[in-house]
This record gives sequence, structure tokens and C-alpha cells, in this order.
Amino acid sequence: MGKWAGRLIRLVMVLAILLGLLYVGDWVVLRTRVSRGTAYGVVQVNQFLATPLKGNKVEYDLMGTAPMTCSHSIFPQQGNPACWWLERHTSQWE
Repeated sequence: MGKWAGRLIRLVMVLAILLGLLYVGDWVVLRTRVSRGTAYGVVQVNQFLATPLKGNKVEYDLMGTAPMTCSHSIFPQQGNPACWWLERHTSQWE
């Protein structure tokens, strides 16, 4: 293994550890917000249905708008998407 390969492996390991620490810190902050009652929010999401048709065509139908619970965190936590991400992606396709 060369000099550069060793440095690359160390860099990847350090980045993985930092990412893990960021996730754990995000979880701790969310747990604190849960105890204060400010951990979750609601975003209105447009739901669409894509129906395949003949000739490789697709019909798109708006099914309506539905409230979706999200977590005020950096990463998705406890089965809920992060609010910052959900606010930027308000269309869901089924």
C-alpha cells in the first residue's frame, strides 16, 4: 500500500467518525426537543398518482394534499423525514 492509499484510508475513517458523531448529536438534540414538545412539525405534501398507459405513456393525477409529520433535525429521525428536506420536496409520487 502506497503513501497516498494510507492517507486516503485515514481520511475516509475520520470522515466516517465525524459523520457518526454528527448523527448522534442530531439525535441528542431531537431527544431534547421531544422533552420540550418542539421536535416535530407538519408540512402539507401534494400526492400524485402515476398510472401507466398504453404506448409507454403515463397519466399523472393529483390525489390531494395531505399533512405529513417531520422532525426538526438534520437527518431523518424516528421514521420521519427532516422538515428542511420535506419543505423542499412537497410532491410525493405513488
